Amino acid sequence: NLKSKIRLKAMKFFKKILGEEWAELQKFNQLNQDERSIVFYAEDSSSFVHFEQIIYELTEKMECQICYVTSAKDDPILSNQNKRIRAFYIGLGTARITFFLELKAKILVMTMPDLETYQIKRSRVYPVHYVYVFHSINSTHRNYRKSAFDHFDSIFCVGRHQIEEIRATESVYNLNPKNLVEHGYGLLDKLQKNKSVKKTANNIKTKDGKKNILVAPSWGEKGLLETVGSDLVRILLDNKYHVIVRPHPMTIRKWPHIIEKIKQEFNDNLDFEMETNTNSFETLYSTYGLISDWSGIGIEYAFVCERPVLYIDVPQKTNNPYYNDITCKPLENSIRNLIGKIISPNELESIPKIIESTYENIEYFKTKIQKIQKQTIFNLEQSGIRGAQEIVKILHEKKTQSN
Repeated sequence: NLKSKIRLKAMKFFKKILGEEWAELQKFNQLNQDERSIVFYAEDSSSFVHFEQIIYELTEKMECQICYVTSAKDDPILSNQNKRIRAFYIGLGTARITFFLELKAKILVMTMPDLETYQIKRSRVYPVHYVYVFHSINSTHRNYRKSAFDHFDSIFCVGRHQIEEIRATESVYNLNPKNLVEHGYGLLDKLQKNKSVKKTANNIKTKDGKKNILVAPSWGEKGLLETVGSDLVRILLDNKYHVIVRPHPMTIRKWPHIIEKIKQEFNDNLDFEMETNTNSFETLYSTYGLISDWSGIGIEYAFVCERPVLYIDVPQKTNNPYYNDITCKPLENSIRNLIGKIISPNELESIPKIIESTYENIEYFKTKIQKIQKQTIFNLEQSGIRGAQEIVKILHEKKTQSN
């Protein structure tokens, strides 16, 4: 009782003097080693969907205790009632930097790349095993920075393409080999499970019979919304489609004036919607057609809804200027014309005709997309089990080494 009172007073002190984030970090650090053997870190509230299947298997099936540390104040995990999940909010400031530098845990699982490259470092006080879980099906060497994955110990790969790219990167730059796991894609599994209750085919039009078109691009100075967004929306509305624009969070953050301009131009039209909650994927199930550019959501939509994607061929964003060092062709470059159609920005006026002709051939695309999905993704609908098994295996190996 005395220890509990002292601890409670300490918590109140930290919260009052240093803030909630430091109080939460102090609470986390007071756990014993077994209580924080497995730690998940979320940089934002959208991270959970990529962990969800693994966490379910660990806590519900294997009855493991885990910690979930988040930098998002609105992370739904903070209000969870699962006794096997201990959640902590550490924000984005100095408490987060300290959390990483002084972490004492056997395993840390995260979806944020660039470990050790910027502010976020490996622990300086404990041999933590770092696991990376992908938040995209895309390739590893053009869409991400050059050293994005170099400092992880294990990488849970979505498909064969990522394993080949990472092994090629290790060879070209003489890096130590990592533990590459044939994992799969948790978000895809979640969407597939939800699909069975959505009756997608009957839900792709509005009540007055207009077809739902989702515009969901990537981001960048030369991205779809940033360049031809207004023109595309206007053409779709003029041709009696119901249009939902789903901007990338980075577009909202870096170019808010573009989003505001589109809102002001079309908000009075009842067939226009702006969807900024990118944590929800409900819109995918009620979409007749998806228009994107280079975003990973195109592959997700094709695989889940088994419908083709229309890609506006704006210039591709390259985060790694040295990507040509790796001879593997990025998946996002090779898959677009297999699961949909690529359209020049100069052909926007033809978009309505292309939509109708493309979705007339839905059965052709459906069969093709099913085959490509099986060839591309590991462990369809089983990624959670595979990921949880690997984490328990790593934990067992670390305990054996310690003994």
